[in-house]
Amino acid sequence: MIQIILNEWKILLRVRMLAVLTLLFAVGLVVVTWLGVIQNGNQREQQHAAQRHVRAQWENIDGMNPHGAVHFGSYAFKPVTPLSSIDEGVNAVTGNVLRLEGHVQNEIVYSEASQSLSISEFGKLKPSLLLQFVIPLLLIFLAFASVSSEKEAGRLKLLVFQGVSLPTLILAKSISVWLYGLLLLTLTVGVQSVINLNSMSADIMLRTLLLLFAYAAYYYIVVTLAVFLSARLTNNTAALSSMLAVWMLWTIFLPRIWGNTTTQLHPLPSRQEFKTALREDRSKGIDGHNPSDKREEELKQKVLAEYQVERIEQLPINFDGIVMQADEEYGNQVWDKHFGRNHEILRKQKHMYQLSGFLNPFAALQGASMGLSGSDMLHHLDFLRQAEHYRRGFVKALNDKLAYGGSKTGDWNWEADKAFYESVADFSYEKPHFARMFSNYLVDVLSLAFWVALATLLATLAARNVRLV
Repeated sequence: MIQIILNEWKILLRVRMLAVLTLLFAVGLVVVTWLGVIQNGNQREQQHAAQRHVRAQWENIDGMNPHGAVHFGSYAFKPVTPLSSIDEGVNAVTGNVLRLEGHVQNEIVYSEASQSLSISEFGKLKPSLLLQFVIPLLLIFLAFASVSSEKEAGRLKLLVFQGVSLPTLILAKSISVWLYGLLLLTLTVGVQSVINLNSMSADIMLRTLLLLFAYAAYYYIVVTLAVFLSARLTNNTAALSSMLAVWMLWTIFLPRIWGNTTTQLHPLPSRQEFKTALREDRSKGIDGHNPSDKREEELKQKVLAEYQVERIEQLPINFDGIVMQADEEYGNQVWDKHFGRNHEILRKQKHMYQLSGFLNPFAALQGASMGLSGSDMLHHLDFLRQAEHYRRGFVKALNDKLAYGGSKTGDWNWEADKAFYESVADFSYEKPHFARMFSNYLVDVLSLAFWVALATLLATLAARNVRLV
């Protein structure tokens, strides 16, 4: 088998045009990867600068009512990951800046796509675009005539008479073309890893290695199926046309069809419906029988009884701060109900789309690529969850200061000092380790494994039934 693979490579290397195209394509991959890393670095520096500026503004507050500070708020910046320079996933459209303030759970804004002058069907030129679309297409053109050309030239019968088994021949031809794709893939990932060497933690190294395996598996599937069609069909034209049809079905039609089906089966509410439902639950109560004025009156009687006084003015604390925090905690229940429902719908959509990987290996590759790069919807939801957890603690600290920091009810001129605002911790996003997230991508892994096994089986069956002439 090794000798056959070496011979296939010798034949490839003799094609001068292919050598030139390979060199140009490799240079293009390196340049695109390098530019992606540079862009990521610039975005990271801009985020750090903005975060330092926001924090400096917060720490320089010298005398402000805590409730005013609740509205002044802060910001959370969704960090870029080293691997998002390869596959930015949903990051370009979801936004990366989240305003954190009281009374409301804001939506993330300032997506890169919304500020771009050029928006295309495929997005920006990222390594993932080349790795997912261009390289597989190149491998198809290299593999489509691998067996059919041997039959047309009469060399296939000669090879069999020399003692080469057809299964070995087909597998060797598949591996020889697959190694070509693997070379380009390793070059891309290697360049990205070298440039980001200072950011290569154990988790990033694991993600990079698994990313390499995921793309390698997909390339093997594409090449093996192309060789299978080359062996089964009578001529080169039929093999090429069939594999191009499969490629178009995988990359263009099935993702759209399955994506539309997914959104129909698990639809998200419209923005207007969502905001209306939020507003009604905030004012009327989640169950429709506990309006805000009734909740405030019940809280008032409870606090008066706790401090054994008859009027709010007699309280040794600031009842306004208690009301603010109680309203905030009730609002949290509303957010959990509605945002939680939306997040659950998004997870269902994600899971249903993953199942399409058993019909379309391209869907499994995309899911694995974005997940390993930390740029898919699940990582985005994890950022929103951590940011919301911080927001609630942030607002509670300010409301508690208003309630128990020394002010009295109605004293809106009371101000907390600079030391207090400096003591409020800043938001820090803890990126999830992939080992903890792995179960979310098990379907993608199983889908790719299924297709690898299926492609190998088809190639074996083709070898048993192929005609020598």
